[in-house]
Amino acid sequence: MLFAKKQWIILSCILCLLVCIGDLFMLYFLGRKYPGYNQLTDTISSLGTSASPVGTILSAWWVIIGIVFINLAICFKAVYHEYGIKSTVAAWLIALYGMGEGLGSGLFRADHVNNIPALSATIHNIMGGIGVVAILVLPLVIQKMFQKEKRDAFYVFSWVIFALGILTSFLFLFRYSDDNLLSLYKGLWQRLTLIVFYSYFVVIALMILKKQNKPST
Repeated sequence: MLFAKKQWIILSCILCLLVCIGDLFMLYFLGRKYPGYNQLTDTISSLGTSASPVGTILSAWWVIIGIVFINLAICFKAVYHEYGIKSTVAAWLIALYGMGEGLGSGLFRADHVNNIPALSATIHNIMGGIGVVAILVLPLVIQKMFQKEKRDAFYVFSWVIFALGILTSFLFLFRYSDDNLLSLYKGLWQRLTLIVFYSYFVVIALMILKKQNKPST
């Protein structure tokens, strides 16, 4: 039973690593299949709309991503259970990201009718927003789980991720402003935000793997 649990955690972490890297390539290649789509100026959500020729594929992919991150949250709690409420909160934040940016994006498309957001688009944006807030808060929670003498590079890295996440998310918010240089490159800001978030998830997955494989004392 213990062996099966260990293998499940290892597999979950590997899937997380594959998803974080694979999603960036998936977005790029699917974007090339959408005539007129611009990776720098168009949002990722518009790639997954009903009008998109790759919308169904991308929506299914987002659901898979959501499941992978929710599963990672369960693994995180299982491996770091001794940290009590802090690990519970961190696990929930990871799960919320999976539910918001994964399941929410995949199940509710950002469709517009006569340039007005449909109900699905509203739900899509709300759930996505919840997911983004969750991952922005996550570094602040996880860094508090470890003793001060063990923080070192990871402590600094968490603050860097938090700062970069705030910066890129703020730049992406300019899509709601009048036409200007910042709002024009909303696709770029969104992708940079994604890279920042995925960088942190990669480190988390590697940390889980390292702790899981550490011999029991």
